[in-house]
Amino acid sequence: MSLMLVAPFCGPALIARAEAHPEASITDFGAVPDAATVNTRAIQAAIDHLAAGGGGTVVVPPGVFVSGALFFKPKVNLHLQAGGVLRCSTDMSHFPVQRTRIEGHFEAKFNPALINAKHCHGLQITGEGTLDGAGRPIWDLFWKLRQAAPNPRNFPNLAVPRARLAFIENSRGVRIEGITFKDSQFWNLHLYNCDGVLVRHTRFQVPDDYKQAPSTDGIDIDSSRHVTIDGCFFSVTDDCIAAKGSKGPLAMEDRSSPPVEHIHVRNCVYKRGGGVFTIGSEATIVRDVVVENCRIIGHVRVATLKLRPDTPQHYENITFRNITSEATAGPILSVQPWSQYFNLHGEAPPKSVVRNLSLIGIKGHFSSFGTIRPNPGQTEISNVLLKNFNVVLQEDKLAASGVRNLKFEDVIVNGKPQSA
Repeated sequence: MSLMLVAPFCGPALIARAEAHPEASITDFGAVPDAATVNTRAIQAAIDHLAAGGGGTVVVPPGVFVSGALFFKPKVNLHLQAGGVLRCSTDMSHFPVQRTRIEGHFEAKFNPALINAKHCHGLQITGEGTLDGAGRPIWDLFWKLRQAAPNPRNFPNLAVPRARLAFIENSRGVRIEGITFKDSQFWNLHLYNCDGVLVRHTRFQVPDDYKQAPSTDGIDIDSSRHVTIDGCFFSVTDDCIAAKGSKGPLAMEDRSSPPVEHIHVRNCVYKRGGGVFTIGSEATIVRDVVVENCRIIGHVRVATLKLRPDTPQHYENITFRNITSEATAGPILSVQPWSQYFNLHGEAPPKSVVRNLSLIGIKGHFSSFGTIRPNPGQTEISNVLLKNFNVVLQEDKLAASGVRNLKFEDVIVNGKPQSA
């Protein structure tokens, strides 16, 4: 990794010029668009200046601005103009470890994101520009260390320092619109304990030529409520949208992880990724989710519900409606045990519930019908409805076991009616 220069903080004259405007360009505070200088100090100065004056919008003009971790404050927004790129440094000293929410808990030592916002009600991140994680060297390092580990499958995701692109926590009335999240080192957009979020016309992508960019989830809805995702594009190599919460046998007692509920996903396009909507891997209560009017143009699953045998889970009132595959997508359903990082911590195996799962109006080509299978003796699965299907499948039988009240209504598979 190359040595980078650090931009200075410019003097009072430029501050005075910015004070006359509700917007502040980061170049007025000394940021340099040379794709090399680390501009953290200059950009943070713009944020702090606007916050001190009662708020405003930090503007990223055209050019590539490298930065470390930035910490937004209430009433300060971010606007990325067309051609404006805010790029993560790959020198992780610019993302010093701190206590942060990650993978279902607060960890004492993990990296912050590029954009961090806490208690920033009404936050807006808008424009036609790009948040760029510059992830390729970080991904390469992850795979190198994972392959050298004694048990690669259980190599911890947090073993390699890396930054999310945006972490928004404890905030209400958030809007993210128009921008591109690109090549994130870790999760792209992490929403924790937020209420009332709109993510609209936003892109989440990694390079088509990178087979598996690790942990590049598009949007992680962690313990959040009233989230709408509208007209977005996903081409990642992990979960496109994931509902997350806590984990472990005592997860239901975790007051820092309220339910994920009242989620609406609509009009989105999926090219690459683990699934149109995924629940887990760490999650407890997820309910009242509607995913509708979406298109799949690559090998992507529709519904993925990960059943952790070490975590009590309650998934209910989950609806997928009017999902069309325009390519040969992945399986339609994956509701089954997930035990990669299994740990009961000496407790008894917990009980879980999946109920009122509906898939209605599914059309196009898929690799298989998929699987519904509980953790034996732990998961109660009931009231699963598959309705108005017209699909072409390479594997045409649903592998279903341990399900009570599984219904097929007007399900056509490879031109023939199919029943439960």
